[in-house]
Amino acid sequence: MLIDFFSQVRDAGVPATVRELLDLIAALNQNLAFADWDEFYLLARTCLVKDEKYYDRFDLAFSHYFQGVAQLDVALDQLIPEDWLRQEFERLLTPEEREQLKTLGSLQELLDTLQKRLQEQKGRHAGGSKWVGTGGTSPFGHGGYHPEGIRIGGESRHKRAVKVWEKREFRNLDDSVELGTRNIKVALKRLRQFARTGAHQELDLDRTIRATARNAGHLDLKMVPERHNAVKVLLFLDVGGSMDPHVQVCEELFSACRSEFKHLEYFYFHNFVYESVWQDNLRRYQERIPTLEVLHKYGDDYKVIFVGDASMAPYEIALAGGSVEHWNEEAGAVWMRRIRQTWKKTLWLNPVAPRYWDYTHSIQMVRDLMEDQMYPMTLEGLDQAMRWLSK
Repeated sequence: MLIDFFSQVRDAGVPATVRELLDLIAALNQNLAFADWDEFYLLARTCLVKDEKYYDRFDLAFSHYFQGVAQLDVALDQLIPEDWLRQEFERLLTPEEREQLKTLGSLQELLDTLQKRLQEQKGRHAGGSKWVGTGGTSPFGHGGYHPEGIRIGGESRHKRAVKVWEKREFRNLDDSVELGTRNIKVALKRLRQFARTGAHQELDLDRTIRATARNAGHLDLKMVPERHNAVKVLLFLDVGGSMDPHVQVCEELFSACRSEFKHLEYFYFHNFVYESVWQDNLRRYQERIPTLEVLHKYGDDYKVIFVGDASMAPYEIALAGGSVEHWNEEAGAVWMRRIRQTWKKTLWLNPVAPRYWDYTHSIQMVRDLMEDQMYPMTLEGLDQAMRWLSK
């Protein structure tokens, strides 16, 4: 069975290897998951999936392969009245009584029996041994005991269910979904260049274990200088106008960058970069920062990330005086070329879906200026962007 399941996971696009399959088999042989649907799901995902972005693909493969386990494809609240599952008491069984209970033989027989019970049952039952109910010894329901069964609603108590029939929700982390702060942090980890700084304050776990073992079990702590991500990042964020619908994802990106990068400087612009930028949107008319000052202040070891939809009138990029807010003496394209000459690792993140890029002239112009280093703000796009910056 696991071979076919493994093939299904691979076909779904999860890059699992035979090594991961052998790990799963070894874990099952150690009874790390036994007769519990949730435990098997978590164990299989832990063994077979090594990157969070493939969780959604694994969930789809898992659901598709084990669809026979959930062949009663109807909503629980439409088929089983809520009052049937209301627990009012718990039936206590002696060990001898538990031993007398028998299983139905196979998963298919269990499912067939459940279908038959649902066709015959007309009302609520509690404490019984046959119908869907609570607190008894029936294989169907919750709050009771049976050596195997289908838990319907309620909470797991004895960890004996072979199928849990309830709404299961898994976080969607596929590479096509809209970003969240947690997802962004996962992708930003690609851009790391560690450096040792500061005092001896970080535990070296491997050396501590070896030293303690050599010391006859007496704890011997080994410390190393704390490591910091030495990457330096300049973040330029487009604000206002057509960027308003993308405020949330930009906030999440900004939050993740602040958390991930110790050396981070950020600036705002509107539509395109010109002779000045700012750091406080409430005082952007009073506290402008000359772009030339930024170019001269930060070294060429900085990585530069522009975030914007690149959607504007083409003359805002190509012409002097093209800005919608002021008279710019030099075209935005001139300033972008200066930026790219100063910092070789410069890219653009676009929250607009790539399928629309070919229909917006200004997006094509920005892509040309960036030498095609424009990436969509999806998990996969951000991952590719960080890989390029890390080269």
